[in-house]
Amino acid sequence: MWLFALFVAVPLIEIALFIQVGGAIGLWPTLAVVVVTAILGTSLVRAQGALAMTQLRDSFGQLNDPTEPLAHGAMILFSGALLLTPGFFTDAIGFALLIPPVRSAVFKYLKSRVKVQSFTMGAEQETYRQPQGDDVIDGDFTDVTPDKKPTHPGVQGPSGWTKH
Repeated sequence: MWLFALFVAVPLIEIALFIQVGGAIGLWPTLAVVVVTAILGTSLVRAQGALAMTQLRDSFGQLNDPTEPLAHGAMILFSGALLLTPGFFTDAIGFALLIPPVRSAVFKYLKSRVKVQSFTMGAEQETYRQPQGDDVIDGDFTDVTPDKKPTHPGVQGPSGWTKH
């Protein structure tokens, strides 16, 4: 229900703001402001997006939880969509989402509302599979091959009498 209200309210707010701003400054300056905010927003989204990608790479490189950098990247992407949408209300929200402290506050709010069931990093875990037939024997193995051949004190290497 709230999504429907949002889809109705946002265009009504945008229309009201266009009428108010257009009446105050005129048609052409209003259109110029809309175009300039789209251009400025695009450049800011590009810069913030590059920073978010760097933070995400660092998070993966250090094997840290990538949730926050991913959330920041998603908010920057959403901000870009809002800034390309003509309107003053969507531009205000889009520019607000480009401010890192605002994104952090939104992330903290969303984090308090979302419950994570599980999170794993690293190699994919194997799951147990039921054997398919009666002739299948299920088992585990451990590789016990030594990394290096044992050396004896005073011996420089293999004698050459045996194959390796």
